[in-house]
Amino acid sequence: MSLTPELYDIIVKIVDDRVKEIKVTREAFDKLSETVAELVEAQKRTDEQINKLIEVQKRSEERLTRLEKTVAELAEAQKRSEERLTRLEKAVARLEHAVAELAEAQKRSEERLTRLENAVDKLSEATAQLSRSVGSLSATIGFGLEDIARVVVPGWLLRHENIVVDDLERKFIEVDGKLIEVNLYGEGTKDGERITVVGECKTRIYESEVKKFVRTLSDVKKALKGQKIYPLMFGFLIHPSAEGIAKKHGITLIVSYAR
Repeated sequence: MSLTPELYDIIVKIVDDRVKEIKVTREAFDKLSETVAELVEAQKRTDEQINKLIEVQKRSEERLTRLEKTVAELAEAQKRSEERLTRLEKAVARLEHAVAELAEAQKRSEERLTRLENAVDKLSEATAQLSRSVGSLSATIGFGLEDIARVVVPGWLLRHENIVVDDLERKFIEVDGKLIEVNLYGEGTKDGERITVVGECKTRIYESEVKKFVRTLSDVKKALKGQKIYPLMFGFLIHPSAEGIAKKHGITLIVSYAR
């Protein structure tokens, strides 16, 4: 069968149309492939972003976990701080109470001290008054004792020491610009030689009185340089403690009732 020109033209047209359809389909396929490739690439990038987001989320969750832990620790620390603060407040309250009690006790102590100071002042005044009274009494007794000594001592000296002295008197002797008081002073003789009697009157003669008289004698001897001195002490009572030191310094002790 031979192709007629008309049939040939029809076949060519049909083939051309098919080729055009195939070309269009290929172009669409290529575009689709490109689109799919782009989608795959986009998906890949999306997956990478998602992975990054997952990693960020993971780190965020870890940070959140750490933050929650930190917040919990801070809450616990705050709780402990509040407990310590509560204990501190209680301690401060106790301390304030103790300070208040101490202040009250101090106030009472000061009041007692004031009363004690007043009592001491009164006692000091009473002691001073007693001292003045005792001084007056001592002076009275002393003068009375001197009077007895003026009667007893000259006879005792004559009988026991062969010292002749007519009178004994109270005398003030100047030594280095100061006056030394002597209770008994008299000039006499012993075995034809001149001698000066220097005596002290004390109601009770103890070691301390003898020591004091020794110091007085030391000053008197400076004023009576070159004179022979007979030192003595006269009293109502002679304590044993006075005897040794009196003997050491050559001081005669005479009791009032001696004959």
